[in-house]
Amino acid sequence: MGPPGTGGSEKETLVGFLDYLREGVARKAEGAPEPGVRTAGVSSGTSVLGLVKHLTAVERYYFLGADVRSWPATMRPGAKDTVESVVAGYREAVREANEVIAGYDDLTAAAPPIARNGSVSTMRWLLVHMIEETGRHAGHADILREQIDGAVGR
Repeated sequence: MGPPGTGGSEKETLVGFLDYLREGVARKAEGAPEPGVRTAGVSSGTSVLGLVKHLTAVERYYFLGADVRSWPATMRPGAKDTVESVVAGYREAVREANEVIAGYDDLTAAAPPIARNGSVSTMRWLLVHMIEETGRHAGHADILREQIDGAVGR
């Protein structure tokens, strides 16, 4: 999967770039060896599996109205979490988020309210924010995966 072409609508372009980044994050975890995939590669405690778990929570928070009690906790995979289970959870959250996005023809319309404080943004703002959030963490995953086993590329 590559980035979207230049001929799409605004919505197609935004969702296309978001999906491209989402897929890159999932692929960074897939095939990564244990225990490296869950081992912190930096002093902050960030791991590839933790990034995927965190982005799952972010998708559910913004698009699906799920509450998050502790953002730092979303970065820590549990002992029973596997690459397969965490990536499957991420892909399911993305699928559900894309169903919500599909219901918006007007990107200036109010996005789903955020669980914790009920604040509302537009769907355009939310898509751009999610591109930024996912892109930033995709870069982190690139570096962490290279540290684990030398795998590079998308």
